[in-house]
Amino acid sequence: MRDIDVRNALRREVLKRHEGEPDTLVLHELGLRHGVARVDVAVVNGSLHGYEIKSDSDTLDRLPAQIEIYGSVLDRATLVVGQRHADKAMDIVPPWWGVKIATEGPRGGIQLRDERRPRMNANIDPLAVAELLWSIEAKEVLRDLEYSEKDLRKPRAYLYRELARVMPLDELRDTVRAMLKRREKWRGQPQPA
Repeated sequence: MRDIDVRNALRREVLKRHEGEPDTLVLHELGLRHGVARVDVAVVNGSLHGYEIKSDSDTLDRLPAQIEIYGSVLDRATLVVGQRHADKAMDIVPPWWGVKIATEGPRGGIQLRDERRPRMNANIDPLAVAELLWSIEAKEVLRDLEYSEKDLRKPRAYLYRELARVMPLDELRDTVRAMLKRREKWRGQPQPA
């Protein structure tokens, strides 16, 4: 079972579930912590839900570091794992992560089975959430909070720290999700459908 097969099965499932929801954005390869990690598929609606794929041909070597980074940003996370790694992965991922097990059917089709449902992450880092914004977006939010133009010219690290400091976490999460959904270009490409 290859990564692309599992990825395509997940895309079909996630896109089917959220098809026609005008307030939902499905992203592929969303960068977290300024690109330190990329979550394979992210669903942005009333929460930020990331899906990480580990097919039978992958290793779990990077998973502990990914868990730490994803845990600082995502409201929910789900590991989509091939049968080969399922037992070991269940021991690695925290209890708030969901787990889907990918199996290959008799005709080669990939089926995803829910092994554990995701729960809300209770340990979100406001700074990591603020870092999902581009600098221009962070400035826009701070401008609305009546920050001076002088402050808005400071480095982006300052802007993100200020957002994390002055905004309640729930408000910050709502604002960031709204900004992501209205963003028109992603890494130079038109916004995904």
